[in-house]
Amino acid sequence: MITVSDRASERVKGLMSDEGLGEDYFIRVSVVGGGCSGLSYKLDFDNEDKEGDQVFESNGQKVVCDMKSFLYLCGTELDFTDGLNGKGFQFNNPNASRTCGCGESFAV
Repeated sequence: MITVSDRASERVKGLMSDEGLGEDYFIRVSVVGGGCSGLSYKLDFDNEDKEGDQVFESNGQKVVCDMKSFLYLCGTELDFTDGLNGKGFQFNNPNASRTCGCGESFAV
């Protein structure tokens, strides 16, 4: 399962509202090759399910992930921070063996 923290859920609601996205939109998370640690997170809004998608509901948010990415993201929490170390979404991924300094890429 992929979960969404309270803070991330509130931020997603705000962004969707700002963008004028309808209730048919959801969070799509995936893993792509790249970044200084080898794999990078990708976060988008989408409104089309694809064959093989894994679908989760957390904190009022629908989260969708392709099966290949889910193998890397199982158990991950999507969080949002606006602290002194930066502002933005972060992935708390228990499968990552190391992450880069910016937190945008990881290795397993």
